[in-house]
Amino acid sequence: MALITCDNLTLGYEGRAVLNKLSFAVHAGDYLCIVGANGSGKTTLMRAILGLQPPMEGQVVLGDGLKRGDIGYLPQQSAAQRDFPASVWEVVRSGCLKPGGPLMCYTPAQLALARQSMQRLGIENLAGKAYRRLSGGQQQRVLLARALCAAQKVLLLDEPVAGLDPQITAELYLLISRLNAEGVTILMISHDIQAALRDASHLLHLQPEGWFYGTRAAYLQHRKEELA
Repeated sequence: MALITCDNLTLGYEGRAVLNKLSFAVHAGDYLCIVGANGSGKTTLMRAILGLQPPMEGQVVLGDGLKRGDIGYLPQQSAAQRDFPASVWEVVRSGCLKPGGPLMCYTPAQLALARQSMQRLGIENLAGKAYRRLSGGQQQRVLLARALCAAQKVLLLDEPVAGLDPQITAELYLLISRLNAEGVTILMISHDIQAALRDASHLLHLQPEGWFYGTRAAYLQHRKEELA
């Protein structure tokens, strides 16, 4: 059974649709890249999957026991968020806190999960550092570790390499691919078509005239037919 199914989904604001009749499914272990121009509805779609954006039509269905609290989310950072006054350890472990749960009260299991997430991302040595003093690439690793604390099965990543230099970008892409190989299902918004074709198992291309969803091979064939 699919983890996430978007069924005939129409999304928009104030009665104006930005996505029309979108249907696709994400299964456990998939690596889906969502590509398209600015304003094509990529972030709006992620918000709908997270339950933050009500659909105008259609529905988002979670299956195979997945709950929205099981989905980790890494949004784009604002300048104020990059200057957040906390240690790396405080930022990472905050991902263990659940909505409605005790505030800043961690169980031994949650602290162990936070340490494990930092190890997976190779940032154990940064635990006592100030988050605001880190490089952009280090901050993204910290936020990925935080997202893993929030959810072990599914990660939604909104332009996780935006503004990073090519070397750090390549390192983060490798980390994300490694997490996927370890069984984490990835949904990632990206403007990097070449990286998507290299790493993703499936692509969703949102365009003004419609959308395409399919495997990497099907997408390449689709583009070839468009250019013919």
